[in-house]
Amino acid sequence: MKGVSRGMIRAGVFCALIAVCSQVALPLPAGIPITLQTLAVALCGYSLGWKWASAAVAVYLLLGGIGLPLYSGFAGGFGWLFGGPTAGFLWGFLVVAACCGLPLKNRPLSVLAGIGGMLACHLLGVVWYGQITAQGLWPSFLAVSMPYLLKDVLCVAFAAWLANKLGFFKKRY
Repeated sequence: MKGVSRGMIRAGVFCALIAVCSQVALPLPAGIPITLQTLAVALCGYSLGWKWASAAVAVYLLLGGIGLPLYSGFAGGFGWLFGGPTAGFLWGFLVVAACCGLPLKNRPLSVLAGIGGMLACHLLGVVWYGQITAQGLWPSFLAVSMPYLLKDVLCVAFAAWLANKLGFFKKRY
């Protein structure tokens, strides 16, 4: 029971960290802001492992979905989660957290898994954005993925480095 309680508390802390980092935002014209959310989600995965990280992101999505202003720009509600321009990215954070949290003892492989999760998140975000704006995939990619890709890949790499420096990799296994 002690391990479950500790996992729940750590997942709650990371849920709060994701919410705070969501508010550190630089708006861009397409409606998808540059945030530190991706860094927090990746750090969550590297720190908690795939199960607890996925739980933390799921709670973040659920709390924002029911209306708490946790999403970027203090947005919230099921409209954002199921119809907003960032919904594909929000759902993609589950993939990022799970991929970063995979039990890979080789850290470079773990970073590659995290980058793979981030690419899947971008794919979900591009497809979703293209659907709700009636744009094709290429214009959607140019508008909502390309400007963020380098930053997001660097966030994943930095999160892995930070988790390692904080000793989370060792505690996870």
